[in-house]
Amino acid sequence: MADPGAHPTASFVIPVYNEEGLLSSAINDLIVKLSERLPKLDYEIVISENGSTDDTLEMAYTLERKYEQVRALHSPEPNYGKALRRGIFEARGRYVFCDEIDICDVGFHERALAILEADQADMVIGSKAHRDAQDQRPLFRRTATLVLNTMLRVLLDFHGTDTHGLKAFQRERLLPVVSRCIVDKDIFASEFVIRAERDSYRLMEIPVTIHEKRPPSINLTKRVPHVLKSMARLTWAIRFQGRKP
Repeated sequence: MADPGAHPTASFVIPVYNEEGLLSSAINDLIVKLSERLPKLDYEIVISENGSTDDTLEMAYTLERKYEQVRALHSPEPNYGKALRRGIFEARGRYVFCDEIDICDVGFHERALAILEADQADMVIGSKAHRDAQDQRPLFRRTATLVLNTMLRVLLDFHGTDTHGLKAFQRERLLPVVSRCIVDKDIFASEFVIRAERDSYRLMEIPVTIHEKRPPSINLTKRVPHVLKSMARLTWAIRFQGRKP
């Protein structure tokens, strides 16, 4: 278990829900690749488990005991946005990487860290919709990303190509933005990026290669009602109540 008083350079925050089939192998692989690609990096991995009904939580605690770099957080409610937000607040690193257990792209980590350390951006976004990206997920998931991004551009004047997925940022600079976010679950990640853009933080998108390691842990069609409700709430807050509701 990591030293509670330590302040690593980077924190990798990974929300997980019902990931018993992938969690251990993904974390083991991430640690091996970080040692190969970024051997001098002082880091922690924050597993933010939320409401799992399988053995994910126990696996997270096992990984915490096995690796000094790993910390496990438990939240009883299945809520991606709240789990990600909590992980960001409890992260100790100067730089925070918002990761996904089915991605853990060390190539993105390496590129984003170089950008942040050179102070070329406040936030780096790994875009699945970038013209040079390779999104190898099933058509339905690619279409869902396209629809969401179109809604964000039309309703909230978003100028980028992607909001959900891999991100890295200067933690202290962006914490005020995280604190002002009002929605949770899937749309929290989008609100975070949009608020940062509207507040004139320096955002940089870089292309990523994505392929599906397993089906989504929550059925995409079941997310639609909450996404629509959150979009309506977010649109009202940002467009009609000002930047800082």
